[in-house]
Amino acid sequence: MTFKTYGEPNIERLLATFRGEKTDRVPIFETLIEDKHVTYMLGRKVGNTLGATGDVAKGTTDETAQARPMDPKDYIEVCNTIGQDVILMEALWAPLRKIGEDGKPHIITDRSIKSKKDIKKIIPPTQKDVELKINFLKEYLNAVKGTKIGVSILTGCFFQVNYEFVVGLTDFMVKTYEDRDFVEELMDIAVDYYVKVAKAACDLGISFLFVADDVAFKTGLFIPPKLFKELWRPRMEKIIAPALDKGIPVMYHSDGKLDDIMDMLIDMGISCVNPMDPYAIDYRDYKKRYGDKICLSGNIDIEFPLSKGTPEDVEKDVIEHLKVMMPGGRYVFGSSHSIVNYIPIENYVAMVNALHKYGRY
Repeated sequence: MTFKTYGEPNIERLLATFRGEKTDRVPIFETLIEDKHVTYMLGRKVGNTLGATGDVAKGTTDETAQARPMDPKDYIEVCNTIGQDVILMEALWAPLRKIGEDGKPHIITDRSIKSKKDIKKIIPPTQKDVELKINFLKEYLNAVKGTKIGVSILTGCFFQVNYEFVVGLTDFMVKTYEDRDFVEELMDIAVDYYVKVAKAACDLGISFLFVADDVAFKTGLFIPPKLFKELWRPRMEKIIAPALDKGIPVMYHSDGKLDDIMDMLIDMGISCVNPMDPYAIDYRDYKKRYGDKICLSGNIDIEFPLSKGTPEDVEKDVIEHLKVMMPGGRYVFGSSHSIVNYIPIENYVAMVNALHKYGRY
């Protein structure tokens, strides 16, 4: 089982696809490739594509807050193996802290902030937190010199970090109705961090800004569209403003059904939406409705065919996607979530190889 790619990675391919311009082939992009697959590719253990140590995709703890991202040289080797045009540096979770029982500050992961009184316990992220991520980003930018590989940064989940770690999903959504000031104050603490990260990254010259904030499940948004747009849009616009001001494209990630905000995302200036969750989105429908307005990314289902199908099932599904998504461009190939360890290696190899075999214009 070997990866068979055609041609070297080139960030211009991906950026041209964002713009709806002609390219030689469909670009491939994954937010995360977990360690089993990376080890198979490189023949050595170097972590996953978001972290050399720890599992930062699942949140930030005291242990992972200082964790290194994947060594950019290893990441470049991954890109050369599968034909990906960009390496991605993680700055996803705003490190909101409070004083623990030991008298020391710890990142909040226990969903214990329930009222405005509790907000006073929060220690906002510091400039050192921003600089930690930006210094890693500088390593990435230096590493790609002499290659055609681009660099992006993954950040911006001010809604999710609060409902997932700081408050708790049910309590947070109820608070959007019952105590809006509480919700807005919490989000603003996180937004301040993300704005600083985004501005510093854009000043350094990243290829595109990748903001991720899961705001929906398979039937729609977590809260009614009108309320969501009032709470979310102006804050996300602050985060992406440094990119748009410099003409840097913005990619946005959310799982779930996004019908209620697709027009809003387009109006905000988002270039690409990822990952087209197949439990909520029919890629054929989205291609018809939005394919000429915004780039669409992902949708190869990590359950079937990737984890439960055969290599033949994977190839068939890739072909079906490409037949629909390739015409007119504006499609970035990838999974519906990430390349997780429970996907058989032979299926991931089949997925990549099918893209390179059938995804040429």
